[in-house]
Amino acid sequence: MDDTPVDMLAPLLELENVSRLYGQGDAAVAALLDVSLCIMPGDFMSIMGPSGSGKSTMLGLLGCLDVPTSGVIRVGGIDVTELDDDDRSRVRGERIGFVFQQFHLIPHLDAVSNVETALLYRGIRPKERRERSMASLDQVGLAHRHDHRPVQLSGGEQQRVALARALVTQPSIVLGDEPTGALDSKNAEHVMEIFASLQSPERAIVLVTHDPAVGEAAHRRVRMRDGAIVADERAVRA
Repeated sequence: MDDTPVDMLAPLLELENVSRLYGQGDAAVAALLDVSLCIMPGDFMSIMGPSGSGKSTMLGLLGCLDVPTSGVIRVGGIDVTELDDDDRSRVRGERIGFVFQQFHLIPHLDAVSNVETALLYRGIRPKERRERSMASLDQVGLAHRHDHRPVQLSGGEQQRVALARALVTQPSIVLGDEPTGALDSKNAEHVMEIFASLQSPERAIVLVTHDPAVGEAAHRRVRMRDGAIVADERAVRA
């Protein structure tokens, strides 16, 4: 990472006094209440908390899949709460990559074609799409399995294909939603090593998880309870 102090860098994503309510009037329930968070370049962050703490709602807002009831969300300095669905989707597609617990691979496509789906409708020539997708698979150690369909891959390999698909758009933020939840301990460890290797001075990795082992592997650890952030700590490195 470069030597620029963290507090002098521009945030990649900001939540400012964000609340998300479900329901109306006296029946409204606050899933998030007055939450503020800055995700900085170089962050390797986990967001942890018990069931019902607001993690899933937080993930939806960070990924621009939902909008807050009140407050502001900025992605790369752009106030996405003021955008319509199409423009918000465009910002999401350009800046954020997603990795989910379930791999969401297309069964009849091979690995490289699954990765390529993230580049469709972007005006990229087929040859370049294929080259970028192969490079992304190589980044997660699966270039040699590029012609295998999901059924021919292990769970860990499928998750790595999903990770390659998230990376191929060259996002500034990678969001993981319980990314090791469907894996055994050995594959989970391997996937976490890949996540750690993806951290760069320009990119942030954010993992939403209930797994303490995943959460503690991150360098910055955010803990939630009852719709609020109750801790935001950076690990002391040896």
